[in-house]
Amino acid sequence: MLRILLGFGTVLGLIAGTASAADLPRRAPPAPPVVVAPDFTWTGFYAGVQAGYAFSQRQTIRTTEANGSGTGLFIDAIGAGAVSSRQQGFVAGGQAGYNVQFTPGSGIVLGIETDLAYTDLDRTRRRSGPLFGGFGGSLVTSTTRQSLDLLGTVRGRLGYAFDRVLVYGTGGFAYGHVRTESAATFEIPGVPSLGLYAGKRDRLETGFAYGGGIEYALPTDSALNVFRSPTVTLKAEYLRYDLGKRNLPLVNSVGGVAPTVDAVSRFRQEGNIVRVGLNYKFGTY
Repeated sequence: MLRILLGFGTVLGLIAGTASAADLPRRAPPAPPVVVAPDFTWTGFYAGVQAGYAFSQRQTIRTTEANGSGTGLFIDAIGAGAVSSRQQGFVAGGQAGYNVQFTPGSGIVLGIETDLAYTDLDRTRRRSGPLFGGFGGSLVTSTTRQSLDLLGTVRGRLGYAFDRVLVYGTGGFAYGHVRTESAATFEIPGVPSLGLYAGKRDRLETGFAYGGGIEYALPTDSALNVFRSPTVTLKAEYLRYDLGKRNLPLVNSVGGVAPTVDAVSRFRQEGNIVRVGLNYKFGTY
């Protein structure tokens, strides 16, 4: 009888213990770790492409008589002393550079960039007019041409990053392939055209450039982000370039006369560029 009672008590104790355990709160599974994306940094090498619009505002070709040659009479007759050579056109090329950001996220960014671009800036101007009141059908024609087909720069950049947005100023060395030409002829009906003077120059000119811009690191799902990478950036930039003023000697082209500099044309090569570009920054962000 005692054994039966002890066994019955053991069974009741097990049942009571199981019921108490069921009433205890269950342990919740551990929360997943929070993944924090690292701050974006502009530090690193980058390369890209750019395209835009170039235009000039104050380009004037000034031609004057030299060495008492008497060509001033022809120059003044048709108003060829000051001819506007303002230009506008397309520009496209590429760039590469390196940035250093001192604090990831937001902070100062220091960098250097070089770029090279093709431009279609080319303008020819002609002015014609009668001489001596048009006596005998006399006609003087002046032709000037100025072109810039290649422009490059090497510039420093200083800016401030607001995480994925960079605002910067830039300035430095500029160079370009410049062609300049100037000539004048005198004509009378029935008589071969007489060349008064002519000259041309085709060479690399140097100067400076400065400007500023804004650059934005594109989201990976952006239609412009062809690499689907967090290190693709889009920029908009303005540059002012100035390759200086140059004098072009104009030599007489009259047969049987010893060549002399009869006039000088002074060219100024300067302008503005507004462009957009895409860059790929190598390495992680």
